[in-house]
Amino acid sequence: MEKIHNEQDFRAAVEESGVTIAVFKTTWCKDCHYIEPFMPDLEKTYAGRIRFIELDRDEVPDLCEELNILGIPSFIAFRNGKELVRFVSKLRKTREEIEQFLDRAIEVGNALPE
Repeated sequence: MEKIHNEQDFRAAVEESGVTIAVFKTTWCKDCHYIEPFMPDLEKTYAGRIRFIELDRDEVPDLCEELNILGIPSFIAFRNGKELVRFVSKLRKTREEIEQFLDRAIEVGNALPE
C-alpha cells in the first residue's frame, strides 16, 4: 500500500479519475494491525480497479479533523477529489466487510459521470 505522509500528497492522490481508497491507521491501533495480514491480498484482487493509499492519522491530524476521521482504521473512497463512500465502525473490520465496502466503492465510482 502506498504510504502518504502529508496533506499535499493526499490531495494529489485523491484527485485521480479512478477510485482511490484512503486507509487511515496508526502504529498503536490493534484493529489496524488486525487487517494487515490480508490487505496485500485485497490490493492484488482489486489491482487495476482501486488505488490504495495509507495515512497515519497521527501524521496528518488537521486533515483527519477536516475529514472527520474519529475511529481507526477508517476507509474512505474518493474519485476526482470527491468522497464517494466511507467505511467506519467501532467494531473490528473483517475481510468480508472490507471487500463489501470496496465493491460498493467501485459501484458508486462507476455510477458517476466522468
